[in-house]
Amino acid sequence: MSALSVRQHKPDRVPRNGAGIAAALDSVKRLEFYRELLVAAPEEAEAILKRWWCEAMLDTGPGGDWLTLASLNGTLPTIDVITAIERRRSARLPVE
Repeated sequence: MSALSVRQHKPDRVPRNGAGIAAALDSVKRLEFYRELLVAAPEEAEAILKRWWCEAMLDTGPGGDWLTLASLNGTLPTIDVITAIERRRSARLPVE
C-alpha cells in the first residue's frame, strides 16, 4: 500500500542538515538540538537529525504552533481509516 500526503509541503523549507535545522529552530530549541547532537555517538546522529528536522518542519509550517499544541494536549482532530480512504477516493487520490 502506498500513500501520498494530502498536504504537500515545500521539501526545502527546512534543509535536512544541521545548519538548516538549527536556523529553523528558536534559540531555546536550537541550544537543545546542538547539545543532543554534540554528545551523540556517530550512530545516533542520524536519528537526532531526523527528529529535530521534524520539529523544525512543525515549527515553520503554517499552523505549526496549533498542530504542536493540539498534539501535546490530545486535542488533535482525528478520523478513522475508512473515512480517510473515502476522502482520498472522492479526491481521486490513490488508496492502495
